[in-house]
Amino acid sequence: MGENHDVLKASDQPLSSAYDVAILDLDGVVYVGHDAVTRAPEALAAAKAVGMHLAFVTNNAARPPSDVGNHLREIGIDAADADVVTSAQAAARLLVGTIPEGSRVYVIGGEGLSQALRERGFQPVTEPGDEPVAVAQGYGPQMPWRQVVNGAMIVKSGLPWVVSNTDMTIPTAQGVGPGNGTLVRLVAEFAGREPEVAGKPQPPLFEETLERVGGSHPLVVGDRLDTDIEGATNVGWDSLLVLTGVTGLAELVCAEPRLRPTYIGSDLCALATPHEVPTRQDDGFTLGGWTVSVRDGSLVVAGDGPVDDWWRAVALAAWAHLDDTGAPVDLGAVRPPR
Repeated sequence: MGENHDVLKASDQPLSSAYDVAILDLDGVVYVGHDAVTRAPEALAAAKAVGMHLAFVTNNAARPPSDVGNHLREIGIDAADADVVTSAQAAARLLVGTIPEGSRVYVIGGEGLSQALRERGFQPVTEPGDEPVAVAQGYGPQMPWRQVVNGAMIVKSGLPWVVSNTDMTIPTAQGVGPGNGTLVRLVAEFAGREPEVAGKPQPPLFEETLERVGGSHPLVVGDRLDTDIEGATNVGWDSLLVLTGVTGLAELVCAEPRLRPTYIGSDLCALATPHEVPTRQDDGFTLGGWTVSVRDGSLVVAGDGPVDDWWRAVALAAWAHLDDTGAPVDLGAVRPPR
């Protein structure tokens, strides 16, 4: 079966003790819509109790940190506003040194982006007649269409253009919806140019987070392979994928190396446990009572045991097959255990 594909990492102590700060994504990890993800408040309280600092980091630029902090406290999570870092803040930081302090910046987005710009000494505007010298774009579900159209025309004129993120989807209480990236693509195609991106998977948001909250050994925790996990890869940090958001079995088994997490857990309770790595044997990968192999391109799972061990063994078997053959494994009737 070729070379060793054991890309998951073992930790003989709980992750909350092995790392000093968790860089926590929010949508799909801590909450979905207004409600907390099941067991998230308890898991985060336990991590904090053993000394792990919690940084709440989101690509969603719509709300100011104080609004996000209020939301977290409402759902039972002990979080200070200063522990919240948004892609809007990282986008505003990208303009520092590019345009003079006090400059007017046209906003395609909501109050979260406007507040972040003011924090950096810029003047957010939404009228082309205000003569902006740059454009900042972020998720703003209530902004009028006219604001998007005018902003796109300003971008086409060639002014500096930064965007909070390029996520094509966002989790909502009703399901997966279109994210900020859909409007970024619209503006980019109209203007014939590409923006400077602040949010995950690019480094600026991670750098902004450590600058604000501190820490020397961070762990990125997220539910998305193409933002959270790839972002951790881009900055050289370890990552924990939790399976409470947009990533499911079909996405996980197709993950290319840059999208593969260091650790896998069903939810945030994975912070409180050591992590074992599946053992490779002739008949596949084994861990915690599970044996997972690939036969004639199809995934075969046997045994019984902890759910998290199932995910880890399945991931390694699927990734080994993908690397060896260039083709994703056929899942057939395989479904994750509850």
